[in-house]
Amino acid sequence: MKKLSFLFTFAIILCSCNNDDDLIAACDKATNISATNITTTSATIAWNDPNNAGSYFVEYGISGFAIGSGTTLIESNTTVDLQNLLPETTYDVYVQVVCNTDNLSMYTNVYSFTTATLPVVPEFKPNLSELNLFSGNLGDLQPSPLAFNYDLNTKLFTDYATKQRLIALPEGEKMMYNGDGFPLFPDNTVIAKTFYYNNDETDLSQGKKIIETRLLIKLNGAWELGNYKWNESQTEAVLDTEGAVVPVTWIDAEGASQSVNYEIPSSTDCFTCHSNNSQTTPIGPKLRTMNFNVNGSNQLQALIDNDMLDGLSDPSTVSVLPDWKDTSLGLNRRARAYLDINCAHCHIEGGFCDTQSILRLSYETDYVESNISERRNSILARIQNTIPEYGMPLIGTTILHDEGVSLLVEYINSLE
Repeated sequence: MKKLSFLFTFAIILCSCNNDDDLIAACDKATNISATNITTTSATIAWNDPNNAGSYFVEYGISGFAIGSGTTLIESNTTVDLQNLLPETTYDVYVQVVCNTDNLSMYTNVYSFTTATLPVVPEFKPNLSELNLFSGNLGDLQPSPLAFNYDLNTKLFTDYATKQRLIALPEGEKMMYNGDGFPLFPDNTVIAKTFYYNNDETDLSQGKKIIETRLLIKLNGAWELGNYKWNESQTEAVLDTEGAVVPVTWIDAEGASQSVNYEIPSSTDCFTCHSNNSQTTPIGPKLRTMNFNVNGSNQLQALIDNDMLDGLSDPSTVSVLPDWKDTSLGLNRRARAYLDINCAHCHIEGGFCDTQSILRLSYETDYVESNISERRNSILARIQNTIPEYGMPLIGTTILHDEGVSLLVEYINSLE
């Protein structure tokens, strides 16, 4: 009897095993997601399906979105074109295989890609936002990835305004080394300088007031000038040729309240300083003025590493314009550096004051040939004065630069 009972039980088990056809095979996840043909607004997503299912859910959205809240597409191929994306934006993608209506795979791990950057537009459009110099909210002054944020070792004074400086080169082009002065810029280069005041220099979280963005664009071998005036809401800047006066109040680094009637220059005023031999020219971005470390990295080396500067392999072979604020340097070097960046663009051969003054104030000019000694009394009188058409500089400032004046007075009085 025990033997018959065992055989009966075995038969039942055997019959049960013969019903395995009712079990559902696992639907495996898609693999090897990739993104190709990425543009500013589109991308092609592809994946592999080990199931050869032929039906898929693709969900995507701006990076960080929760599954179920994105955009879902139903596809029959292992590729899909995503359209109407935002430029310079990271997107997350998930793929789910549909083996059948009752059998879905698990979602793939997140796959992320970033859309392309909008090219900087080398043209004076009505609105600054149309040039794509900045990413995200315009008022954040976040430079486009295609723009190089640079600084100057010694800076020109403009009524204590803070400045952001950018260079944007056309795609695939480079600046060419041409000595310690200006590099050779390719056509369609954009140089931008934005002027603003931090509302409170002791607490930068209090934000800033942006006044203007000045542009130089090189077109057909010649530089053209343009100014953009920012609106009160700090959301846009509009091309302006007439100039304007903007009242500004801020707290300085010592905690004192300061105010100025900031003057945005007209196109004519800009050309006065940005001209040499009647041709428009930049002022600041000479290699010897950019040859110093910013955030621990030499700026010229950064330009080389970013494939933006050709013809130079060793920045140490380029001279350095001293920082006039560096009190460890001698008085002569500091004062001459200050005169160079603030005055030499006019007081140089071919400059606006070429025929009006014998002063030649480039840092490299020998002291005897600079004629500083001959004009010392005039220099002292004019740098301490804001009388229009007499005080120096002629344009670009409305108040005295106390620290700069103090330096030059000490320097002039030290001359024999």
